[in-house]
Amino acid sequence: METFSEHERKELQTAKSLLENPGIAARVTNFIGVPIEKGLALLPDNWNKTIGEVTQTALLKASEAAAFTMKDIPGEASSNIWHKLGVAVSGGVGGFFGISALAVELPISTSIMLRSIADIARSEGESITTIETKLACLEVFALGGSSKSDDDTESGYYAVRAVLAKSVADASEFMVSKTLTDEGAPILIKLIAKIAERFGVQVTEKAAAQAIPAIGAAGGAIVNTIFMDHFQDMARGHFIVRKLERKYGKELVERLYAELPKLG
Repeated sequence: METFSEHERKELQTAKSLLENPGIAARVTNFIGVPIEKGLALLPDNWNKTIGEVTQTALLKASEAAAFTMKDIPGEASSNIWHKLGVAVSGGVGGFFGISALAVELPISTSIMLRSIADIARSEGESITTIETKLACLEVFALGGSSKSDDDTESGYYAVRAVLAKSVADASEFMVSKTLTDEGAPILIKLIAKIAERFGVQVTEKAAAQAIPAIGAAGGAIVNTIFMDHFQDMARGHFIVRKLERKYGKELVERLYAELPKLG
């Protein structure tokens, strides 16, 4: 049986450092210099209902977009900077028009982020034409943010994957004969709803930052760049782990992941 090389242990440690570090709220707070709670208080009263609809719509539109039309060349380096510029522009528009623009801006930025996630997946050796990889890309939007129903044991990387595992398996089985864009796919909708519940936490933090007075267009662009940075980090960690699991099996990689220190 093969054993982890020193390089691979360092890769897994890098992945854990990315996946288990503080999320968007901490990054945004560092940028704007005030607690994110100030922005949360400025969100509309019906925000919780709205966010569920907006995030599910954004994920569905992103999955329908041409996120996977890039050439399928596993191992090709990812081009993160171009995707960051794209979400910065859409964030600038959102920042200029305020919270009311989120329903228009979020599907655009989510589609750009999904393409970037697929790009990172490809750079870590994934074949982006496979159903498994497409679903793994969508999973990234559930990482780094806990849902309201979570406790501390459900917010870690492998815990989130465990929560999504059955929905991912059901969606994968269904999609063998369907496409990612099939609007009549209730099983895929169920998976996206589970992902949206976690993604919505981070979208709320982004919206709270953009709701703070004087953030404006420039601030909206920077907040969106922070948003993209977060999901690029989640994607990099996720697909490093998956690469190692393909070689050594999920059980061994998960055990070693748990043994590694949480840095940062």
